[in-house]
Amino acid sequence: MTLFEELKWRGLIKDQAGEDLERIINERNATFYWGTDPTADSLHIGHYSSLVTAKRLAKAGHHPILLVGGATGLIGDPRPTAEREIISYEKVEKNLNGIKKQVEEIFTGLDVEVVNNYDWTKDMSILDFLRDIGKYINVNYMLNKDIISRRLETGITFAEFTYTLLQGYDFLYLYEHKNCIMQVEGSDQWGNITTGIELINKKIGKNAYAFTMPLILDSNGEKFGKSAGNALWLDKNKTSSYELYQYLINSSDDKVEEYLKVFTFLTPDMIIDIMEKHKEMPELRLAQKTLASEFIKDLRGEEELNKCIHISEALFKGNIKDLTKEELEMAINSLQSYEISDDKNIVDLLVEAEICSSKREAREFINNNSISINGEKINDLEYIISKSNALYNEYTVVRKGKKKYFVIRHC
Repeated sequence: MTLFEELKWRGLIKDQAGEDLERIINERNATFYWGTDPTADSLHIGHYSSLVTAKRLAKAGHHPILLVGGATGLIGDPRPTAEREIISYEKVEKNLNGIKKQVEEIFTGLDVEVVNNYDWTKDMSILDFLRDIGKYINVNYMLNKDIISRRLETGITFAEFTYTLLQGYDFLYLYEHKNCIMQVEGSDQWGNITTGIELINKKIGKNAYAFTMPLILDSNGEKFGKSAGNALWLDKNKTSSYELYQYLINSSDDKVEEYLKVFTFLTPDMIIDIMEKHKEMPELRLAQKTLASEFIKDLRGEEELNKCIHISEALFKGNIKDLTKEELEMAINSLQSYEISDDKNIVDLLVEAEICSSKREAREFINNNSISINGEKINDLEYIISKSNALYNEYTVVRKGKKKYFVIRHC
């Protein structure tokens, strides 16, 4: 299987440009670029799906340039329905530094270059931009771009309208100054990519290459991202390794094979074998466990993966006290929580914290040995929950039944 065939098998090529793109990819020595705007101080799992593809190409021998858009981020790629909020220079700079650090860590050990398009646009005047770039792209051509045409009815600002020229200029600049002949992005960037290819062809008479990857969707058919409200951040201070691990462990059977192909570096033969075993005994969730382990190991490292496995085993067995404070905080970060400042009777607290719907239900769960506090079953209706018996004097972890966990925070 050639590299191009493997990318197709993994479902990583949607749109493509360049008649001999397949040859360029299989020769494994092209300089290409992947870019993102610093709209937040961290990338998320939606970005990571295409970053993994860039990393896959780098491992195969291609040279990646990773562009963080300090210039384009000041304008903002047009949204399909409404104008994007302009963010300040200071915010862009802060976000840019955070993302730059992330991509450098993701590509540790590989020959990669991180660039900022502000460096080659900051000294360009508006007249220079119009004369040297704007004159090569027809307005009708821009109006036919999907994202622009969809905004015409509701209105699009001139700043957003010209965004595609700014990104197109990035491709031209990198082509001329770094011999970057290919761009690799998510499919939502296809219109901007083709503007760059058009500009390269018209201005310097050269041919460029590109391919896009389909946007990866969650089980609800939504794309991953902060605007969709389901962002899973690459920054572990924003989304812990355990939260990511749990999310992936809970992947649906109809999505897990796609995620294995996109997010992991397992070979096709290994993925085929895993899926065959998974289909024989889906209740073991082999595919989901493999996905979660490979993802966390690649993104966060072996140590973080071991923490996730330890936390999962402790929660499954109810051995909460076996967790370090760091592991406990990772485990409870996404749990429903309730704060108390005074000692509370267990029945009253279960109702106040909305763990049980009524005192009658709370008493039933307690009498049936279905309530555990910090890993110990409680069947005393007069039990008092207090800071003195909290874990690390801060947290009381309540387990209701076999799987539902809640956290009481003592303040």
